[in-house]
Amino acid sequence: MITPVIEIKKIKSNASLPCYMTSLSAGMDICAEPDEPILLAPGDRCLVPTGIAMAIPRGFEVQVRPRSGLAINHGITLVNTPGTIDADYRGEIKIIMINHGKDVFPIKAGDRIAQLVVAPVVQADMLEVADLDSTERGSGGFGHTGIHRTNG
Repeated sequence: MITPVIEIKKIKSNASLPCYMTSLSAGMDICAEPDEPILLAPGDRCLVPTGIAMAIPRGFEVQVRPRSGLAINHGITLVNTPGTIDADYRGEIKIIMINHGKDVFPIKAGDRIAQLVVAPVVQADMLEVADLDSTERGSGGFGHTGIHRTNG
């Protein structure tokens, strides 16, 4: 297994580096670093700065995912999930958050707001063809298999 090394640059000196909270965590928690606390009202969304930038190695991406505790306890999640940070992006990491809860949610410097998962990337070559091979599913799309289990 390849263990990629991700270089981190602090844009704000007091920013926290992303970290795994347990030895078997798939995602690293990333913290907010706004200049002033953000009050995220129900139904609103905002872009939350983290005060860091990173250099992701070629062949990898970093996926930005919600934190389950924020979702169940406060209705806070991410608008674009999973979001992707590409290997060639060098700007500040910012997290798009939304409040689906009933109360205003404060976001302060140092709050753990999302998690980052490092994943390998495969780029494909595109080949234009006149016809595609047929499959059992064919063009059946959204909901075409129903909602009830059929295998007992």
